[in-house]
Amino acid sequence: MTSFGDLLGPQPTLLTGDDEAELALENGVDPTTVAADHPAASVAWAYLAEAAIEANQPVAAYAYARTGYHRGLDQLRRHGWKGFGPVPWSHEPNRGFLRCVGVLARAAQTIGEEDEYLRCVDLLNDSDPTVLAELGLS
Repeated sequence: MTSFGDLLGPQPTLLTGDDEAELALENGVDPTTVAADHPAASVAWAYLAEAAIEANQPVAAYAYARTGYHRGLDQLRRHGWKGFGPVPWSHEPNRGFLRCVGVLARAAQTIGEEDEYLRCVDLLNDSDPTVLAELGLS
């Protein structure tokens, strides 16, 4: 596990976010429209995934969350992330990705995909030790 206090470990990855998508969501634009207009914005997929998991639609939640997760991985890699290292919750633009991973974990557990659930929990814990509590997964 990468620790935020590990001076030899990689620096935290800080995403730049998508201001237009975030503003649209804050202004109440339908997340489906935002995701269509800004498909690389993990935050839009997080809204869709969270709504689906709340509506007891775990398969839809899984699909939305997986899309946001993969779009987030693309962004993380463009920002220098090598597949490990801190992705702090405290940095607001990281939250769309982390929220997607959280819903992916919940949906995977709901449909009985325990290995995926455990991978997601490990990724969240490695990204930021506080994120599991922030997402209600601890």
